[in-house]
Amino acid sequence: MRTILLGLAPALVLTAVLAAPAAAQDMDSDPQPFSGIYVGAAGGYDVQPNPVGARLLFDRNLDGRFGDTVVTSGNTNAFAPGFCNGAARGATPQAGGCRNDKDGWAYYGRIGADTQRGHVVVGFVGEFGKSEITDSTSGFSTTPANYVLTRDVDYEASVRGRAGLAFGTTLFYGTTGAGYAKINHTFSTTNTANAFALRGDDTRFGFLAGGGIEQKIGRHFSIGLEYMYHRYNDDQFRVRVTQGSAAATNPFVLTPNTTGTDIARSDNIFRWHSMRATAAFRF
Repeated sequence: MRTILLGLAPALVLTAVLAAPAAAQDMDSDPQPFSGIYVGAAGGYDVQPNPVGARLLFDRNLDGRFGDTVVTSGNTNAFAPGFCNGAARGATPQAGGCRNDKDGWAYYGRIGADTQRGHVVVGFVGEFGKSEITDSTSGFSTTPANYVLTRDVDYEASVRGRAGLAFGTTLFYGTTGAGYAKINHTFSTTNTANAFALRGDDTRFGFLAGGGIEQKIGRHFSIGLEYMYHRYNDDQFRVRVTQGSAAATNPFVLTPNTTGTDIARSDNIFRWHSMRATAAFRF
């Protein structure tokens, strides 16, 4: 899929270069080709950095502070097999390891407005859409069992400022602003003895920043290429592990707290990169 996306870039640039002379001729009478309201769409491919060293964190005494060690009745580390920054394939690290986090396509609708004064263009853009990326972190206990926390993007909305320089019918710009996303969280495990309860806020505020190039190909139409960075502080999701049908010597319910143990993920910043093509109709 990344190969397909990379192939879009030269094709789009070539289209813009070929269209530019005709567009410039068509707009000779328009000294401000990037002024006005527009609607459009953006689509491309999203890539996330695999957080090397990501792990699960534990709150054994439920005081809200994570970093405790879950120990067995023999006072050994119950998660000695370790962790991985992906989705576990089996109950042990040796049973297939972990799948890499999933990159994926993204698609957005947008509306915006610009004002042009000479070469300078300033404006704003509002956007709403979805990314198909998923991000997992897993842990392995000595039981043996796996514990997998996964998140994905249900939707994302943003309002951003935009500023750039226009040279004829070509605009180079930067953009940044606030984002609001619904981040879905799921949990899975091969542990069938304990009971698990999920809690946390799925909607998070964040920010986006990036830039791009826009080329008008007629009085009302433009196409472009754009890079965007997305970042959300995702630190609210918790899994509460209680005894269930497990024995009283189960590591999750040993002293100092027989009520249970909370699990969170260490990589609480959800971030990804987008490279996408854009198209707009300007009124």
